[in-house]
Amino acid sequence: MPNMSLEKNKMPMLEASERIHSFDEVSLGYDEETALLEASRCLHCVNHPCVDGCPVNIDIPNFIECIKNKDYEGAYKVISLSSSLPAICGRVCPQESQCESKCVRGIKGQAVGIGRLERYVADIHNELEEEIIKPNSNGHKVAVVGSGPSGLACAYELSKDGYEVTIYEALHVAGGVLMYGIPEFRLPKKIVQKEISRLIKLGVKINTNVVVGKSIYIEELLEEYEAVYLGTGAGLPMFMNIEGEALNGVYSANEFLTRVNLMKAYKDDARTPILIGENVAVVGGGNVAMDAARTALRLGSKHVSIIYRRSMDELPARSEEVEHAIEEGVDFKLLNNPVKIIGENGHVKKVRCIKMELGAEDEKGRRRPIPIESSEYDLDVDVIIMAIGTSPNPLLKNSCDKLLTSSRGGIVVDNNGMTSIENVYAGGDAVTGSATVISAMSAGKSAAIEIKKRLGNLVL
Repeated sequence: MPNMSLEKNKMPMLEASERIHSFDEVSLGYDEETALLEASRCLHCVNHPCVDGCPVNIDIPNFIECIKNKDYEGAYKVISLSSSLPAICGRVCPQESQCESKCVRGIKGQAVGIGRLERYVADIHNELEEEIIKPNSNGHKVAVVGSGPSGLACAYELSKDGYEVTIYEALHVAGGVLMYGIPEFRLPKKIVQKEISRLIKLGVKINTNVVVGKSIYIEELLEEYEAVYLGTGAGLPMFMNIEGEALNGVYSANEFLTRVNLMKAYKDDARTPILIGENVAVVGGGNVAMDAARTALRLGSKHVSIIYRRSMDELPARSEEVEHAIEEGVDFKLLNNPVKIIGENGHVKKVRCIKMELGAEDEKGRRRPIPIESSEYDLDVDVIIMAIGTSPNPLLKNSCDKLLTSSRGGIVVDNNGMTSIENVYAGGDAVTGSATVISAMSAGKSAAIEIKKRLGNLVL
């Protein structure tokens, strides 16, 4: 009999008072008893609407059915048919707006905890000594530029069918945003490296410290490889272009999180320093803003504020991340917007904000924030972190005139994911701008399928 509880089983977590002093993972994961209880809430509906809600179309009912039967390795195999990064997706995917939003259990209660079950299955699998058999080469060679979720998904889809794949990564470690952008307390880096190690066992080569567009060019890659996939992400931070943004103490969220996550700047012996302010303001309302605010608390900041120009209802961050931030003591200054950063001796001293009210809906259906006249006030801060979005880096475009990009910097692709250069494909944030891990993976997987279709017609 199915479990007809209207609520999903709660995720055990570290206490807020404990976790703000540590970078340990906050969510502790289900135990077997809880996972079985949650799996039993799935009705295994005939139409499987949750599958349609998954960007990579995981066979969700069947992997949950395996859990019900305590066949955890079977569940992992079902997931792996569609997803190359289950332990990561189980942690950072916005399931509430994707697969879980389609779950019929959500009509009269809470959806089945699909993401939590995916994490449970992946974590059990990761404890095993996995035997991975490298497939025989089919003779085709493909280059993947960027080792973030999009590039990793593309490499996995190709390598499992015998394609010889080489990844080119600009940083000194592979993983892209999974390594530099998402904090340890949300995504432990050992999990990212575990997933990457599978690719290496499949035969994927990873060349780090190679900046395509500087160290090597797209044209040179095409001389060695039959196809190239550009999964370079959206690493160019946006700023507000207000007075005072050049002062010491103003960070982009990208720089701030990279210094902490990748360069371990919080350690006493770190070669990359970081300024830890007592009063920190984070501008923005997305997941990156939550990550930056919660990281600042863990670095020892006494007071951390989120400044966001809309209300809580419009906040784009995952509800889970917002709840965690509130529990940890982050102050939400909603319906506020910075207009000027005030300095002293070249360093941030205050941020001047103006209060906002919501007007008519904009083209995206969100109510437009409108400044309230004569409502400006100053907030004492010594560090400001701008988390208002990112755009694709123009490096590739600037190094290759043939590569067509949009007015917003995204690489232009056709319906098959091919760019304006023959046999060069692109996907993920490099095309769409900043989006989710799973949408980037979906683009990488789709491009790999198109590459296989194209190269599969070649006679070796």
